[in-house]
Parts: sequence; C-alpha cells; structure tokens
Amino acid sequence: MKTLDSIDIRILKTLQKNGNISNTQLSDIVALSTSQCWQRVQRLQREGYISGYKAVIDHAMLGYSDIVLVEIAASRDEGTQIATLCEELSKIPEVLEVHLTSGEFDCFIKVAVNGTRGFQDFLSSKLYKIKGIQNSKSSFSLKCFKNETGFVPDNIG
Repeated sequence: MKTLDSIDIRILKTLQKNGNISNTQLSDIVALSTSQCWQRVQRLQREGYISGYKAVIDHAMLGYSDIVLVEIAASRDEGTQIATLCEELSKIPEVLEVHLTSGEFDCFIKVAVNGTRGFQDFLSSKLYKIKGIQNSKSSFSLKCFKNETGFVPDNIG
C-alpha cells in the first residue's frame, strides 16, 4: 500500500462529502491543476482507496421512514452456515447492511421499514422465511446522529 500525501487525503475527504463534485471544483479545493487532480483520482480508484460512488437515498421519501436494527442468532444445527444465512439476508432489498458479528448474536442487520406495520410485514414475509434463524432482537432507531460510509484519517502511512 502506497503512502498517501496530504493532497490525496484532501481528495478523499472531499469526495467522501460530495462524490458528485466536478473535477474542476475538486482541483480548486485541493489546489492542483485539473489534469493532475484527475490523475490522482484515477490512481486512488485503481489502487482501491475509492471503491465506487453511490447516491444517498432518502428512504422516508420512498415510504420507508423507519430504520430497525436487528440482531440475529443462528440455529446451531448441522445445516446452518452463518455465512450462508448472512448471504440470504443480503438479498432482501429492505436490508441495508448485514454484518457477521461476535458475541451473543451471529449477525446484525439494518432494515428500512414503514413503521411498526411495515416491520411486522418484513418479519412475517421475509425474515422468518429464512431457514436457520433461531431468534432475533430488534430496536427501532429513533434518531440517527451519524451516518457515514467510511472515514479518512488525517494521517495515513
């Protein structure tokens, strides 16, 4: 892994805040020519520091106003593979994140739903139809104070 300099870090931080920024605007912010800036962004992509660009969707605008955090314990029979269970959970569109975890529960999911009725429908029509789930524990998110896809440390190297 190549050591990143302060300009690379500024590029990453700027793109993290606004992945849709033009190369001209980005080059002004990081004080490079447009061609130098473009070359750096291309290198950061090639080397894997930037893995893609996404639109941030407002789920409430689409009728999914609530986020539920669900911890899932897999059944301990011979046929249950936790990774396979996580892959099945990943296929559900409302499931925004799936994490294999340590501790009392085997995986953690973040789900977008339309209120308690929407969560009830999600449980009965999707979650409980997946084989290998022993039990789950759910909490509605009342307010999100931070929602980032990653972070860029001030010093890398």
